[in-house]
Amino acid sequence: MRSPAEADTVVLSTPGADGLELEVSGARIVLRHNLGVRDLDNDLAGRLAAEMTASGLTDNGLFERLFAGVVTSTVDDPALAWSAFYRNTLDRLTAEPASRGSIAEFAPIYRRARSLVRGSRVLDLASCFGFLPLLLVGDGLDVIASDLSLPSMRLLSAMDGRVRCCCCAAESLPFTDGAVDTVLAVHLLEHVDLPTASQVLSEAIRVARRRVVVAVPYEDEPDAAYGHVRTLDHGALEALGSGSGLRFEVIDSDGGWLILDHAKRR
Repeated sequence: MRSPAEADTVVLSTPGADGLELEVSGARIVLRHNLGVRDLDNDLAGRLAAEMTASGLTDNGLFERLFAGVVTSTVDDPALAWSAFYRNTLDRLTAEPASRGSIAEFAPIYRRARSLVRGSRVLDLASCFGFLPLLLVGDGLDVIASDLSLPSMRLLSAMDGRVRCCCCAAESLPFTDGAVDTVLAVHLLEHVDLPTASQVLSEAIRVARRRVVVAVPYEDEPDAAYGHVRTLDHGALEALGSGSGLRFEVIDSDGGWLILDHAKRR
């Protein structure tokens, strides 16, 4: 049997379906849903992750394919589908979010990240769909979004041309020393092993002129459905800060935050 990453996947918009229904038969995976345009937002992430976990599927590549399949099968025109997805998510992030779901989880994280930015030029690492860069552009900042996924960067660029997008690895950034004022690494380090995390932090410190902001979830076990490979806690963030050689602060709120400042770069 092929691995989930190699499995045949089919996503069907079915009026009679009950929300999301995931069926696994050998190497074939079928996802049926009855979602409409108003249902297209990032709360789909949590719903799909729950369905995959219940079915014993934890492959992140499969998650991404199924997620994209749900969005693009909801509206005939993929461009309109993704536009609705972004519009609904941003509307709900900036309004009072519901008490549960991915949007409610990330709304306070994004608010804190925005409040911690120093200066006017910001680099966001591992931006994925790019909701945080879009919020930062709305704050009037000069924003660069970066991610390993070229399709994600192309999608984000199509949604808002004010965000400059760069397809690159966070541990090898194609920017000069001090190229931006603040580098954000929000929910990135749990996706990589310790040596890679150290490289990511080193690169972020190099590229940031003033500040580096790291945010991680505090988990008992890595959430494999989202591609998490390890857990971090307060002590782990303290260790990263101590090894950086910079002034730092660790905050425990909606997970953990490590804030690093270049004392002489103002």
